[in-house]
Amino acid sequence: MGISASSAVQENVRDVSVAHSPDSDDAFMFYALATSKVRVAGLRFNHTLCDIQTLNQKAMDGDGFYDVTAISFHAYPYIQERYALLSSGGSVGEGYGPMIVSTRALTPEQVRGVTIAVPGKLTTAYLLLKLFAPAVRTEVVPFDQIIPQVLAGRYDAGLIIHEGQLTFAKSGLHKVLDFGEWWRAETGLPLPLGGNAIRRELGGALMKEIAAALKQSIQYALDHREEALQYAMQFARDLDPRLADKFVGMYVNERTIDYGDDGRRAVRELLERGYRAGIIPRQARVDFVD
Repeated sequence: MGISASSAVQENVRDVSVAHSPDSDDAFMFYALATSKVRVAGLRFNHTLCDIQTLNQKAMDGDGFYDVTAISFHAYPYIQERYALLSSGGSVGEGYGPMIVSTRALTPEQVRGVTIAVPGKLTTAYLLLKLFAPAVRTEVVPFDQIIPQVLAGRYDAGLIIHEGQLTFAKSGLHKVLDFGEWWRAETGLPLPLGGNAIRRELGGALMKEIAAALKQSIQYALDHREEALQYAMQFARDLDPRLADKFVGMYVNERTIDYGDDGRRAVRELLERGYRAGIIPRQARVDFVD
C-alpha cells in the first residue's frame, strides 16, 4: 500500500520543542510562532511554558532536552557543552533590571546585612546580588511569592524580577537597589538577563533555520504590536494594558532581535565577573548562533 501525500508530508515534519517563561514579554516574542503567523516548512514548533528557575535546572540536568529553551545567563556556563546562545530573543535591561526591595527605606549598604528572598540561585538576578554583596544571606522563594512574603515580614528584603519591577511601589515597598543602574555604573554596558539557548546536537543548518524563525517571530510581534500585546496580556500578571505595554517594551525591542556588539560584550563580561568572583565554577565560552 502506498503512502498518501498527506502522510508523507506528516512524516517529513520535524518537531522542535521550545520552552519559555509564562511571562508577557516571552509570550510577545513567541506570539507569531505559537499562533503560526510565522511558519517554517518542515518544522513544527511545540511550546512548553515554565518558570525560569525550573527551565534553568532542566537545561542543567539534561531533563527533557528542549531544542530551544529560555535560560538565565547565569545558567549558561553550566549548559554550554550542550547548548549555544541564539543571537535573538534576549532580555536586556538598558539601565534597569532586577531590584532589591524592602518595606523599609534601607540603603544598599544596609541590605548587605539582612536576609533577602531570591527567585533562584541560577537566575542572573542572584548572580548580580552575589557580585554586589558576596556574603549576603539569601533564601530561595518562588518569584511570584517574594513581594507577598516581604510584605508579610518573613524577609527583610526581596530580589524581584519580571513584572514586580513595575508593581512593587503599588504594594508600598521601597526600592533599595536597581541592578540595571548598578551594572551600568560599574561597566557602562546594558544588563543581559536572559536569552534563548539552542541544542548543539541539532546541527549547524537546523540551528540557523530555527534562529531565523525566532528572529522573524520577534520582528512580526514588533510590526504587529497591538495584536501581539493582546495575546501577551493573558500572561501579564497583575498588569493593566498600559503597564503590560511598558513591560514588553522594556524587554522586547530592537536589542531583542540582536544583542548588538555591546550586548554580546556585556554577556561575556557578566559571566567572566561571576567566574573571577568564584560564584560560577567554570569559565564561560560564549558563542552565538546567527
